[in-house]
Amino acid sequence: MDPAAAPFAPLPPHKRLTFRILLMTLIGLGLTMTAIGYTLLLSWQLEGGGTVINEAGSLRMRSYQLGLALEMHQRDSAVLPEIERFDQILRSLHTGQGDQSGQGGQPSFVPPRGPIHEQLLRVQDGWTHRMQVHARAALETADPALRRQAITLYLQELPDFVDDINLLVALVEADLAGKTTWLRLCQTALIFLALAASIAVLYLLYLWIVGPVRRMQAGIARMSMNDLDVRLPIESADEFGQLACAFNQMADHVRSVHRTLEQRVAEKTAQLQEQNDEVSTLYEVTGFLSGAHAIEALCGGFLQRIMARLQADGGTVRILDERGHLHLTVHEGVSEAIIEAERCLKVDDCLCGSATQQGVIIVRDFHELGERRRYRCKEEGARSIGIFQILVREQVIGSFSLHFSHPREISADERRLLETLGRHLGSAIENQRLIAREKEFAIANERNLLAQGLHDSIAQGLNFLNLQVQMLEDSLARDRLDEIRDIAPLLRTGVQENYEDVRELLLNFRTRLQDSNLDSEMRKALDKLQRQSGLQGQITLTGDGPPLAPEQQLQVLFILQEALSNIRKHARAQQVQISVDNRQDFRMTVTDDGHGFTLESARAKGLEHVGLRIMQERAERLGANLEIDSQPGHGTRIALTLLRQERLVA
Repeated sequence: MDPAAAPFAPLPPHKRLTFRILLMTLIGLGLTMTAIGYTLLLSWQLEGGGTVINEAGSLRMRSYQLGLALEMHQRDSAVLPEIERFDQILRSLHTGQGDQSGQGGQPSFVPPRGPIHEQLLRVQDGWTHRMQVHARAALETADPALRRQAITLYLQELPDFVDDINLLVALVEADLAGKTTWLRLCQTALIFLALAASIAVLYLLYLWIVGPVRRMQAGIARMSMNDLDVRLPIESADEFGQLACAFNQMADHVRSVHRTLEQRVAEKTAQLQEQNDEVSTLYEVTGFLSGAHAIEALCGGFLQRIMARLQADGGTVRILDERGHLHLTVHEGVSEAIIEAERCLKVDDCLCGSATQQGVIIVRDFHELGERRRYRCKEEGARSIGIFQILVREQVIGSFSLHFSHPREISADERRLLETLGRHLGSAIENQRLIAREKEFAIANERNLLAQGLHDSIAQGLNFLNLQVQMLEDSLARDRLDEIRDIAPLLRTGVQENYEDVRELLLNFRTRLQDSNLDSEMRKALDKLQRQSGLQGQITLTGDGPPLAPEQQLQVLFILQEALSNIRKHARAQQVQISVDNRQDFRMTVTDDGHGFTLESARAKGLEHVGLRIMQERAERLGANLEIDSQPGHGTRIALTLLRQERLVA
């Protein structure tokens, strides 16, 4: 396998650096063990040869001792052991087993072939067929003459036999001298072999490991100095060859990256700029949608901004009604013919309606759709179109479209941005609808309170005037001037009271807080009461709590105005005390020293019930608790308590 093609592919075993080192170690170990084994063999042979020399030397002495023993006619018990010992030594020399007498003799060594072996056979043959025969004949014969003759023959052949032994010893000594020389040569060669092996190991380690590592260090040092043209030679197919190949590939990649860095930076900058444009568009559109605008203004500003972002030539925003019809709300860059023809569409009449059911519809080029269906925007010159849903809580409430006069591909990022903006537009439209409904509900409640006030005060006053007018007509018909004089002041008083009630109602319902300053408005209401009725009033403000929300402040002010109005009209009081404690809980107390009443009597009379129900309803709208404590002759105390959990942030 080519290392350049696959720098880190598995190498064959014979190309691996570990295989080389292992092979080198095994070769060196084999040579060393061979040399050591050969020297051990030579040492063993030298030791065995020394044993042969010693044993052969003892044979000479034993030959003479045996001749002397025969000549002195020693007994068989002294001669036979010598003969047997002689035989045993010769056998041990021949077999190499050393001395077999049981005395721990050293093993002997006689080459299996060659002059030493032949000479040993000659000595054995001389002993077996001549010397031993004569010695045993001398011991076994009873005839003195024959015994003498056998001894004589033994002594005559003894010099030749000893010469054979001497020759054997000489041959062994010569062989041992040669082996000693070989032993010394082997030891010297072993020393030089160790030196050569050490030098070879160092050279190979430098060649295989140190050299590649140093070249790689030099290459890394040059690359760290911005020399991107540095390359390492691939001199082997082992692991270092792979590393060199990988280093070269890394250097090529770094040089390529360095050369294209400016282009890559430009591309990344363009991507970041595009993302920044998307984020700025998202912020701009969402910031616009978060403002207080009518639905038409919201849709118009939304359409203008996304058309500018995507450089569209036209666009529309359509709102879906409850019957499933799409109404053209705003439009840009489309003809009056399309506006007139598509002012109200069913969901399956056109692509804009289909998008509300199918989801996003993107047409890159109308020519790719063929002529199977008529599209008015295509007839107006649009080549591409993108239609997106307007969603609120995953429910479709409309769609918006972008028209392009040229083939336009909407990218995935642009599609995601437009889908997100469609959700924001849906939320903004829904918020405006909720605000409109809330305003409508608030107006309806205020009208209901106004109607109650008119009915409970002015209507009843007009009813009283109506009765007085009927009595006046009856007195005129009967020409009763005295009755007329009594009725006329009542009519004047009734008209004046109704006039004051109307003005008070108008002033109350036209009241607005300036800069959310509830304290000053409450003081103004107390000053007005003092001017109208001459009562003495005092207001006490305590607590360091945060101000109430504007809508809550307005309701509190209305309740205070209604309470002061009831005091002016019904209480006949001299003193009024207003206490406001604004802490975590908000509490307002209005106390007068009037003649008081009971709730049962107020409900029974009806007139005194004018403002109580209005105050109670306002307290319920505020989320507060209203307490009315009154006893005849002991005045009235009205307490409004707004708990902390019901307070709104100002």
